[in-house]
Amino acid sequence: MEPWQPLGHYLPAGAVASTGTTRTTASRRRTHMAVPNRGTALNSSRPLKVESARCMLPSDRLSNARFPRTLSMAINADKPHLWKADTRASVDQFNRWFMKFAPKAYRGTRKKTIKSVEHGLKLTKDLMIITPAIIEASPAILPTLRMSTCPPLARDRLVGLADSNKNVVGTLEDGRVPPRLSSGLFQEHLRRISSTLSRMLDVDVFPWLEEKRRPSKEERYRSCTIVADRLCGAVAEPIVRNAQEKRQLALIQQYLTARGYKLRGHSAGTPLTEMEPGTFTFRLNVNVKSPKADAKDIKIPVDAVIQPKSAELPHMPLLIEAKSAGDFTNVNKRRKEEAIKITQLKATYGEQVTFVLFLCGYFDAAYLGYEAAEGIDWIWEHRIEDIDQLGI
Repeated sequence: MEPWQPLGHYLPAGAVASTGTTRTTASRRRTHMAVPNRGTALNSSRPLKVESARCMLPSDRLSNARFPRTLSMAINADKPHLWKADTRASVDQFNRWFMKFAPKAYRGTRKKTIKSVEHGLKLTKDLMIITPAIIEASPAILPTLRMSTCPPLARDRLVGLADSNKNVVGTLEDGRVPPRLSSGLFQEHLRRISSTLSRMLDVDVFPWLEEKRRPSKEERYRSCTIVADRLCGAVAEPIVRNAQEKRQLALIQQYLTARGYKLRGHSAGTPLTEMEPGTFTFRLNVNVKSPKADAKDIKIPVDAVIQPKSAELPHMPLLIEAKSAGDFTNVNKRRKEEAIKITQLKATYGEQVTFVLFLCGYFDAAYLGYEAAEGIDWIWEHRIEDIDQLGI
């Protein structure tokens, strides 16, 4: 008979599982934690009930590392009766932040973008000379040139009009030259791209082009702001999302620092289970096994990694993913990302990994139910003190 060993992770006491399996011997029992069904259970107003039991795992799946989560119950994943009220509170919190701080974040990015556009105009002598040599020497100006046309061109539209290649244009916009393309073929791509852009320049935005004269300082600045607005408009959502993520991580830092934790980088050469107790770090690349059996390990980014003060090394730290959303549609399109990440983490470090989400914004029952069904718990930003339940 396969030996089973306790993890020290307890399920909600006094509850009855809606789904799951139980294995009992004279002295051993294994129970899977139930999660909301992806169908009608998500609309239930009753608390999710789980049979009280101590989790067990096969001995060959346990490592020498200790794992942090010794909780008496899940934090939010097992409480669907609270999800609707929490979603309303989270949406209100996001909207308050957006109205107050999003314009500031957008203006800051817009100011930097204007300088970038001014640099592009300087390189092309106010767009009067767009040549393959200029694009090759400064490929990162390509987005500016795309937004200087009438109409502004999306990346894929430029690829089609110039009969180019998506990889070629994408690499150029990343500020690099395609490494595997022969010199002759690359020059042909550049010739078609530069020719297409030159023919489609917006003469209403750049009136000096038709008049074949140098622009005044005011004309140049006005044109730069128009192009910068076009560029920022295309990436407005990521601008806001990045600003929100920085704010979320700052909030976590403030909360942990107040409890005596120290922000400290973790060396890439040190095992994750040897992270110093009482420390935390942000945006750490964590090694996980590749889905392909014969492939090398891969790295996945984790927003916040916390090693509890009480940890006795080796000890697996807590992993937190900061998530924000300004609408319900996009968040449900991206919900599989966390499921893939937790699958990779568990495949590498075992089922005992503590991986939770830190949520602010538009996360409805469909999203929450999906994450709960994947075994992922979460903490609401408007109730950040729930972090304490992770054992920090």
